[in-house]
Amino acid sequence: MEVIEIFGKNYFGHWRDTRTACRGIVRRGDEILASYETVTGQYMIPGGGLEDGESLAACCRREVAEETGVLVEPGEPVLEIDEYYEDWKYISFYFLCAPVGTTERCLTDREREVGMEPRWVSAEQAIEEFSRHAEYAATDEMRRGLYLREYTALKRLLKDRGNRAVSSAGGGDSAS
Repeated sequence: MEVIEIFGKNYFGHWRDTRTACRGIVRRGDEILASYETVTGQYMIPGGGLEDGESLAACCRREVAEETGVLVEPGEPVLEIDEYYEDWKYISFYFLCAPVGTTERCLTDREREVGMEPRWVSAEQAIEEFSRHAEYAATDEMRRGLYLREYTALKRLLKDRGNRAVSSAGGGDSAS
């Protein structure tokens, strides 16, 4: 599994706390499933925090179902992105997932407040949206980092029409 590191401009050079999350890239033809916040206009790949004693695959299944109502079968994690901001290390495991059914969504209070809803968008549209990460550098560091992470993941994992790997992203923070 490939590991990519992203270092924020505000990284202290060491981390004290770690948060691990799992994210599911769910494909339906040329579309991918996204979580969309109607209040903020922000997109993201569905996923969230790993609970104590939970396997990575179980976390991915649970988080995608809770946010979107789509039941998925994840394969093995295919990408790990480690992000470093201030004194935090954020670890995101990405899974390619097959949709296998539907269920009721189970949103957190915050997700309800921002009007989170599932949206199927073209892979091209998702990459284009996340490619705008640098536009948020001066106004919204959280969205800038989230969009850079999602852009990096999609560019690494999705295939273009020619069925060859899409080239990796550049720009923004330093990624290795």
